[in-house]
Amino acid sequence: MGDSSEMVLVTKPSSMNKFGASAAGSKTTAPIEADPYRYQLGFGNYFSTEAVPDILPEPGRNVPQRCTFDLYSEQLNGTPFVSYRDTLQHVWMYRIRPSVAHSRPRPMAPTPDLEACFSKHNPNVQFTPLTYEWGPLEWPEENESVTFIQGLKTIGGWGDPTMKEGLAMHMYACNASMKNQAFCNNDGDFLILPQVGRLDIQTELGRLMVRPGELCVVQAGLKWKVSLPDGPARGYVHEIFGSHFELPDLGVIGSNGLAHPRDFEYPVAAFDMDDSKWEVVYKLTGDLFSYKQSHTPFDVVGWHGSYVPFKYAMEKFVPLACAMKEQCDPTIYTVLVAKSKTPNVSLSEFAVYTAKHITALDTYRPPYYHRNMSTEMLGMIYGEYHGSVRDVQAGCLSCENSYMPHGDAYKAWKEATTKELKPEIMGENALSFMFHLNNHFSLTRFALDRNPSIKHIEGYEGDFWDDLQGHFMDHLDEVNERLAAAGLPQLGQKPA
Repeated sequence: MGDSSEMVLVTKPSSMNKFGASAAGSKTTAPIEADPYRYQLGFGNYFSTEAVPDILPEPGRNVPQRCTFDLYSEQLNGTPFVSYRDTLQHVWMYRIRPSVAHSRPRPMAPTPDLEACFSKHNPNVQFTPLTYEWGPLEWPEENESVTFIQGLKTIGGWGDPTMKEGLAMHMYACNASMKNQAFCNNDGDFLILPQVGRLDIQTELGRLMVRPGELCVVQAGLKWKVSLPDGPARGYVHEIFGSHFELPDLGVIGSNGLAHPRDFEYPVAAFDMDDSKWEVVYKLTGDLFSYKQSHTPFDVVGWHGSYVPFKYAMEKFVPLACAMKEQCDPTIYTVLVAKSKTPNVSLSEFAVYTAKHITALDTYRPPYYHRNMSTEMLGMIYGEYHGSVRDVQAGCLSCENSYMPHGDAYKAWKEATTKELKPEIMGENALSFMFHLNNHFSLTRFALDRNPSIKHIEGYEGDFWDDLQGHFMDHLDEVNERLAAAGLPQLGQKPA
């Protein structure tokens, strides 16, 4: 399949009053100043793309005896060979050299701030019911050179990649591009959320330019590198083990709304010819290994498949929470989900909060007080957070663990229950996100001990919830009147 979307005019000489046109190929996006790359469109599609015309094998064949121009055929499976068709993900690559052409992998120096095993028996993590918030990750020192991989810091998680079940939450701050170095994560898929600075991500399957306001997913097993076109960069990374991200089912919503499939962008084939020395770094159960090779890993001339990295501009999300009464649960803002091994339970749900109309009348508009079986992790990409009186700054991250009660301060409750409700627009020029994680969430020693921006949310304005009042007591006379009218004992009286 080509990458052109030019239109070809077709006419019938014998009937000039009839005419039409036919596309010469599928649509791709056009490069712009902030993003010089082209993208194919459509979530979960099976794509075909080639940087040199007619490089892919003829239809009906993936492994010809001899590939065009003596390329090597190589398959990457993101799911087991035997999988349900609707879950099967793989990609066929046609490359200058196969991935096996490298030296022996060797362990790298320990990385104490990177974690993948979140067992209670791991002394490097701790399960706690406390609610925490972290400020923006500190920038590297000016005399330090820190790449994206070196700048990754694990905040916490649950599960273990060896069990193919679980997840992790990381933050990153870096100031150096990866040169002749590539990264491959054998533990799980990365969902990357830049908060400061674009990331120029080169993968085996093509390039993606990802700015703050966009998300990018790079699946396990793919090799990629990150360059920093805007200088120092900072953001968030959510990692899932043993699952892949999907669009949520729409159910009674119908055919449209939330994140539209056509708004997800996938790279086109792009390759380098480079025989210089390269290092490829692998992450396996949180430890890093590396090997050397005498050629670039980014030499895929063409590919076809569905196991492909992608990006999505979160400002395109279509919120559907405009209601006359009551408020919807926060999952109405879900962009992507990852399924767990438990039927009908998500491993992770990723929601975004963009500008939206708030119209519900005679209802409590702030997030209601609740206890949730899911752990909630909230972050801010840009703008000001309007869902709470808490001072949530861009670059922050908060964690409210499963089943622990949470909600807003008394000041917010008092205002929300007494003010006149009118339709309003909330969240203009702001973008925040939340992960709903389906289990208890452990925090790393970095998050608890070595991250200087840590703070207890209870520490806001003294103790955050200590001034909550029991106003029921102010209405005891009215309560007793109702009890008496119903023939029930009044409060403070013993039953007859």
